[in-house]
Amino acid sequence: MNLSISFSFRFSAGLSALVAACVSISLASPFAALAQIAQPAQLHASAQAHASAPVQPDSRTVPALFISDVHFDPFHDPAKAHQLAAAPVAAWKQILSAPPSPDQQQAFAALQSSCHARGVDTPYALLRSSLEAMRSREAGAQFMTVSGDLIAHGFDCRFNALFPASTPEDDQAFVLKTIEFVLAELRASFPGLPVYVALGNHDSGCGDYQLDAGSSFLAQTGKIIAEALPPSERQNALNQFEAGGYYSLTMAPPMRGTRLIVVNDVFLSPNYKTCAGNADPTPATVEMTWLEQQLAEARQSGQKVWVMGHIPPGIDPYSTASKFRDVCNGGAPVQFLSSDRMADLLVQYADVVRLGIFAHTHMDEMRLLKPESAEPPQSDPRLVAIKIVPSISPVDGNNPSFVVARVNPSSAILDDYEVIAASNQTGVAAKWAKEYDYAQTYHEPEFSSATLSKLIAQFKADANASTAESQAYIRDYFVGDLSRELSPFWSQYVCAVQNHTARAFDACVCSAGN
Repeated sequence: MNLSISFSFRFSAGLSALVAACVSISLASPFAALAQIAQPAQLHASAQAHASAPVQPDSRTVPALFISDVHFDPFHDPAKAHQLAAAPVAAWKQILSAPPSPDQQQAFAALQSSCHARGVDTPYALLRSSLEAMRSREAGAQFMTVSGDLIAHGFDCRFNALFPASTPEDDQAFVLKTIEFVLAELRASFPGLPVYVALGNHDSGCGDYQLDAGSSFLAQTGKIIAEALPPSERQNALNQFEAGGYYSLTMAPPMRGTRLIVVNDVFLSPNYKTCAGNADPTPATVEMTWLEQQLAEARQSGQKVWVMGHIPPGIDPYSTASKFRDVCNGGAPVQFLSSDRMADLLVQYADVVRLGIFAHTHMDEMRLLKPESAEPPQSDPRLVAIKIVPSISPVDGNNPSFVVARVNPSSAILDDYEVIAASNQTGVAAKWAKEYDYAQTYHEPEFSSATLSKLIAQFKADANASTAESQAYIRDYFVGDLSRELSPFWSQYVCAVQNHTARAFDACVCSAGN
């Protein structure tokens, strides 16, 4: 993801002061009366009855792995890049495992400088270390989700710097080989395991946030991703993916009656452009029509639904603060997506949507989607729990991490999860250990819309972030960072966690006492 939308709160002293000043302005602003918020369309009677009925518990849970933002960098040893470009993907592991080139450090530093890199992404040593840790922590995982951004930041710049005579087709070919290598490593580490993959904004053959619907890049990437899917679902998923980089399938056993809808929300980003550099709203419109159709089919067939993408819906609180958006005096908060359409659809179909999985911020976060008018939210059945998965890449200064989940295959509820983090950012001699356990830390029996609503209500009531739960969230959201820089604007952050629309966020931030 780009720095402008990064949600790292590891500010310098100057940026911390900037955010504190912004919060002060926001808090001083008078509360303006908002227009009456229209109640979203009511769910039909059968959906309401289904949403109100308690989920029948299943004593058996299954383990799964949630990973994201790998940002593998094949240019970490620049001298090996030409070997990789010339070799088949099957030979990459041998090339990357060889001793580093004599000038690796100097050449990589020069490449970082020429491409204005803000940090270091995932070299092969870290990718290998993370996979070994996943096998060690949960060798019995039943499936894996990868919520986007497989390739490094500044990929095009790095490729063009090392291959100055290359063509755009050469660049795209190297992107495809990199994606294929990362997924091949995942599959080799967990043979036969279904690996469900979403595209991130960097996963493109023509630049960050740039992509063409129906392109050859999507057709070729789709074949790579489909190879890791259950055999019975591959062709149908591939047919959908070729059109827009999104697909829907029935998750393999032991999951029961669960549809996974994988969205390509790059099209939904305000930064999205075609490969020619033009704005085009058509792919997003087509995709949202497809998404609504998938949700309607799942409701009609009685399936539970998981929705996975890369960029989360809702408010970007870091950019909102750092850009001095005074929302209480007419300033608009910064939003991750160009519209609320996807979030609104998930809320509309909350009777079937059990979980949303997103990433992009590189942080370990939670979000709750709800109607604007839900007050208190616990009393409204139209709630959707969102898990934002932390990154393998340490580019923002965070320690690499992944999530070991415990899933109820019958109810499709995420019962519990652990965040497993590395002791360093390189993967060299790294020790991977549990950072925290959700159920133990927050004293909740499951990660569901109902329990998350209760937990966020506790956060909201704790304006000074003084409770053990609030302090745990602040400590753990930035993996490996013990700073307290989130504390000064905790209330504003909590408003973003539970309000995905600008109007609801503004009302929360500007309400008396916040």
